Order: sequence, then C-alpha cells, then structure tokens
Amino acid sequence: MGKKLFIETLGCQMNSRDTEHIIAELNTHNNYTTTDILEEADLIIINTCSVRERPVAKLFSELGQFKKLRKAGAKIGVCGCTASHLGRDIIKRAPYVDFVVGARNVSKISKAIETKGTVEIDINHDETTYEFSDYRNSLYRASVNISLGCDKSCTYCIVPATRGEEISIPPQIILGEIKKAVDKGAKEVFLLGQNVNNYGKYFSDKNIKSNFTKLLQDVSKIDGVERIRFTSPHPLHMDDEFIQEFASNPKICKSIHIPLQSGNTKVLKEMKRGYTKEWFLKICDRIKAMVPDVRITTDIIVGFPGESDKEFEDTIDVINKVKFDQIFNFKYSARPNTQAETMTNTIDDETATKRLTQVIELHKLHQSELMASNVGKTMKVFFEDLKPNGEIMGFSDNYIQVFIKGSEELLGQIVDVKIVSNSRTSLKGEII
Repeated sequence: MGKKLFIETLGCQMNSRDTEHIIAELNTHNNYTTTDILEEADLIIINTCSVRERPVAKLFSELGQFKKLRKAGAKIGVCGCTASHLGRDIIKRAPYVDFVVGARNVSKISKAIETKGTVEIDINHDETTYEFSDYRNSLYRASVNISLGCDKSCTYCIVPATRGEEISIPPQIILGEIKKAVDKGAKEVFLLGQNVNNYGKYFSDKNIKSNFTKLLQDVSKIDGVERIRFTSPHPLHMDDEFIQEFASNPKICKSIHIPLQSGNTKVLKEMKRGYTKEWFLKICDRIKAMVPDVRITTDIIVGFPGESDKEFEDTIDVINKVKFDQIFNFKYSARPNTQAETMTNTIDDETATKRLTQVIELHKLHQSELMASNVGKTMKVFFEDLKPNGEIMGFSDNYIQVFIKGSEELLGQIVDVKIVSNSRTSLKGEII
C-alpha cells in the first residue's frame, strides 16, 4: 500500500501552487497519496508564509499539535517562506521536525524527506527549468508559476530574502504546462508571480526574449483556454502595451490586483515602491476608462513607520477615489531581513488599529454599493464548486463569487446568469 501525506498550506496563491508541486513530486517519486486525516499520515508537512508575523507564530503552534497527534513513525517537515528564513533554527526550536525545505527548493523535496535533519534553503537555487510532476487541486483551473523571486526592494517586504532574485520561467515550459492542464479539462489559467508584468526581464538563458504582454498573447492562442487571470502585477510595469492587451483581449478576465500599500507619496518613497499617489490614480483611471466593468483589488498597509495622520488621510483619499472592489488590509508588521525593521519611528498599536478599522469600515460601504450595482445584470459565470445546500458556486469574468441553485452537471461550465440579489461579498442569480 502507498504512504499517506497530510499537508497544510499557509499564505498566498504561490504557496498553494508550491503545495501542488510538493504533492506531485511526492506522489510521482515517493508513492505518497494525500489524506485529510492527520492521524493516518506517514508524512506531515506545513507549507508556510512569512510575509507577516502571525503565520510564523502559527507555525510552531501547529508543529506542536502535529507532534501530539501524529502516529508512531510519522515524519514532520516544514516548507515555504518561513522555512527559507528560519532554516535550521526550526529544528533547533522543534527537534522533532525531520526536514526543512525553503520556497526556492521545492524540486528537492523527494530527496529531502529521506534524511533526517535535511535543510535545503538556498534562495539562489534556480528551478525555472525544472519540469515538475503534474498535480492540481482543481479540475477546471490551472495555476501556473511564470517567475520565481522578486527584483524589488520594498523596505517592508521579506519576500526577496525568502524567494530570492527574480528569474522568469521559459515560455515554452509555461505553455507546455498549460496545454497539459487544458488536455485534462482546465478552462481557466491563473498566472502567478511576485510581479507578473515584469516577466521576461531576467531569464537563466539570456537568449530567450519575451515579455508579459507577449506571454498573455501566446497563452490566449492555446485551444481550450477560455479565461486568463494573473496576480500580482506591479503598478510600475503597467505600460501602454500591457494595459491595451488587458483591455482588448477577450480571454483576459477583467479583474486586476493593483497593490497600493499607501496613498501618500512620501510614505511610498520610504517603502521604495517607485511610484507616486498621482501615478497610481492615473493608472486606475485609465484602466477604468478602457474597461468599464473592471474589478480592481488592492493591498494596503497602515501604520508604516513614521506615517502621520495627514499622510494616512491620503490613503483614505485614494480609497474614496478608486473605490476598490476588495482590499487586503494589514497593520504594518516588522519583518526580519527588511530595511524597515530598523526604523525607529514606529506607530503605536492603538493608532494603527484605529486606522485599520477606518479602512475596513470605509471599504465595507464601497463594497456594499458596488455589489448592489450588479443586481439585474447578466454575467458569464464559470462554475467550479458544488455546495452541500443545493447551490453551486462560480466566478464571474471580473471575479465575483456567484451562487445559483444547481447540480454537478454545471461544474466546469461557463453559463449566462442573471443576478437577482447580493450580499456585501457575493451575488445570487438564475440561469437564463
């Protein structure tokens, strides 16, 4: 009989894709199949995030539970971004951990599990030409990495220290992976990278020439691909060519994540974001003018060191002007190996919490207005999840959750739905 793998994932979509790679490699090379029951697993892995402090604290709490619940002889491993920056310290703090594999070393997982004490955390390891075994959690959507690492130096961000320098994956590998997924039934492709629209700036093979716009065009030419999504683009790389392709290519879904972080130009400069408040607003205005039904989401950090009340009001001003469809909002969290970690002009937690609450409440008002405006519209919805209450869930082109009464024959189908009601976070409709 095969061995059982239990894996828990904390963090972003890139972490989720790394988990799929881990499962695929262990299935192909080590004969593991997944289980949702931790107590029956022969191998237990936690794939971690380190962008904020909370997931790091959760890591050791989870590891303690794993130790208590695991069956005799089961191995425990730590993968992902926290693995990259803590490395052997994880085993020092939790000696029962058998191995540690960083975010840039996923291709080494099959060998790492064989030797207790293995630590693989080289952030310069180049996996861009490694062709992983195939595994996906969804039959209908394929998440595909298009680059590794990050070439930015945002002062608050730990990612360059955990995922290394940016390298783009060769287009022929990306396109080949997508074709395999489409052959197995995928209709939607989700392209992943720290700054996807910086794609093509760096390749291991210097002879390869491409950019993100060309990659989007090549993906859209693949028979069977009906929808293309991507995250996250960087405001700095939203040139005319990219915006025009986003607006005009019918296969590119009209939702876009544009990370703001702060609405104040001085704070943005201290964050080393490379753009101004005015630049950001100009980009959003242009995209909205070219794509009337576009859905714009963003990231916002409040309480960055030195942020004054007046500077925070610039963030509120941008929120009011753009009216983001979704905001991922956070209080600033000092991270190791970042420039901001040494800044001494920190904002007290009470002030940061107050600002965060203000952002959340303002966004709720905008979100309610935006969602209500969809009632009566007809949307093309891609259904992918059957619910136990007789409903089926899917996403509109601009990435809104839509629920209808339906059954499993709608899974994997794109159908016209008339929206009849809304909540603040989702819509309900009827098939036309």
